[in-house]
Amino acid sequence: MFKNAFLIENIIKKFDAAVPIIPLVGSLAKAKFCNVLGHPVTFIVAPPVDIDGIREPVSGSLLYGNNIISGAIIPTSTAIGFHFYPIWEATSVDEWLYNGGPYEKNCSTLLLGVACYMGREWELSFRLGMRPWISVAYSAPVAAATAVFLIYPIGQGSFSDVSMHGSLVTSSFIRETTENESANEGYRFGQEEETYNIVAAHGYFGRLIFQYASFNNSRSLHFFLAAWPVVGIWFTALGISTMAFNLNGFNFNQSVVDSQGRVINTWADIVNRANLGMEVMHERNAHNFPLDLAAIEAPSTNG
Repeated sequence: MFKNAFLIENIIKKFDAAVPIIPLVGSLAKAKFCNVLGHPVTFIVAPPVDIDGIREPVSGSLLYGNNIISGAIIPTSTAIGFHFYPIWEATSVDEWLYNGGPYEKNCSTLLLGVACYMGREWELSFRLGMRPWISVAYSAPVAAATAVFLIYPIGQGSFSDVSMHGSLVTSSFIRETTENESANEGYRFGQEEETYNIVAAHGYFGRLIFQYASFNNSRSLHFFLAAWPVVGIWFTALGISTMAFNLNGFNFNQSVVDSQGRVINTWADIVNRANLGMEVMHERNAHNFPLDLAAIEAPSTNG
């Protein structure tokens, strides 16, 4: 087994040295392989996971009754929290699956994979003598993935509070060819001209919004199309990373009081109580009451 692993490692290193511009080799190979293989396998056949740690497993795989819309990779159990939980730390594979170990494994390999891929994009640009704008743009989804799958569970103290990682991915294709030729003919690698008509695009956006809101310069348009989503995703990742630690910028809990400290009820208080009510009803077996509705002292059970 170890001999075979050693041979595979040598093959990867030699292949990486011989073909340096292929991004999915070397340091990324194992993480990406685990991630690409682990996601569909988990999504299809994973057993139910005790996400709330209260012995009420939640099924998310296709094999257990979900479809491609309702299916998801169920996050690691609250009982595990943010602890490192590889398969060899569990007493059995069944326990590891029951506690949602595959989700944490997928998160770790995903983050390692996208980080290494960003480095490989920089390397590819460097070797081709290009400016590294591709890796700069790719840093936005890297930051978003890190915020959602690492920073947020750190702030909440558990992987169970991370969003469900569904495997449904949608994509769209803008056709630049006729019905009589392949869609792949719409772009030739290294072509100098754009795959769209800047005049038609300028006229369309000018009518869609107003005349001067459109770009008649392709460089300005390209910069806007690149910078707008990248900067937006950067700030979104920053917001997620901030709220992960419950750093509430606005807190309307009993925000208006008189000189004696008595609460003057406002609509903000009503909205706040409604939020608390929804919080109580959500997963009511796991969270009977939020902290600010819980009793100060537990009632005596000894009579």
